[in-house]
Amino acid sequence: MSLVPFDDRDGWIWFDGRMVPWREAGLHVLSHGLHYASAVFEGERAYGGNIFRLRAHTERLLASGRLLGFEIPWSAEAIDAACREVLSRNGLSDGYLRPVAWRGSERLAIAARDTRIHLAIAAWAWPNLFGEDRLRGIRLGMARWRRPAPDTAPTASKASGLYMIGTLAKHAAEEEGFDDALMLDFKGDVAEATGANIFFVMDGALHTPEPSCFLDGITRRSVMALARRRQIDVVERRIAPEEIARASEAFLAGTAAEVTPVRAIGDRTFTTSAMTKALLGDYETLVRLPPAEVAARLGTAA
Repeated sequence: MSLVPFDDRDGWIWFDGRMVPWREAGLHVLSHGLHYASAVFEGERAYGGNIFRLRAHTERLLASGRLLGFEIPWSAEAIDAACREVLSRNGLSDGYLRPVAWRGSERLAIAARDTRIHLAIAAWAWPNLFGEDRLRGIRLGMARWRRPAPDTAPTASKASGLYMIGTLAKHAAEEEGFDDALMLDFKGDVAEATGANIFFVMDGALHTPEPSCFLDGITRRSVMALARRRQIDVVERRIAPEEIARASEAFLAGTAAEVTPVRAIGDRTFTTSAMTKALLGDYETLVRLPPAEVAARLGTAA
């Protein structure tokens, strides 16, 4: 399959408060964010012209910056408006958005308090991370890399540097013929896939790891709310790897992955059955609703 490089596309990117042609949205090679991973980002999806849970994503972006020690110099309202403008300017109704904020090139050293904070927002057409065939279920290998302890990294942030081990884990899984990798946490318990949270159906209840050292995903919380609306017991807890054998169903949840069934983890297989199908359908309905109705169903702010 031919891939179009991201630096050679038509379109527009919102960059530090103004729209610039896609190919001109560059930064200096000596930017601090490139060398020291002083960058945070979001992944968002638009459905039918509405960006799903936009304010929740924007607030997390701002919070992630603070966890990395910087303030993004735009308000939540301004960032929301910029996201909508990017979607419209690129002629998209359904699409993926990527806001990213980083430290600039005024200083290149570990200490970088006087660097300028930049913000860019791009949008493009991008179907589900695992493609149209995802409904038959994906296969996960076991990663050798683990999610770090919360006292070793700002694990509650969506920080660029935290995804490096995800890249390594996914590459290794793909080399072994899997679609993605299941990562453990620093204690050896189940954490998440490389870019999405994981759920298991056990004895009629929905079990998911506590996000003690990885991102508490917005899609994750949405799925949990949908499950509770169906009177499904939702259990957040530490899950040991050997407990995976107890599960009858498994699925991933994330902005890029949406709700994606898992048919195997290593040599353990699962059936995409009633609960996974119900929550997948509920989620696909939810994301197409107007923002006010989404908030009402989830019991969140609009």
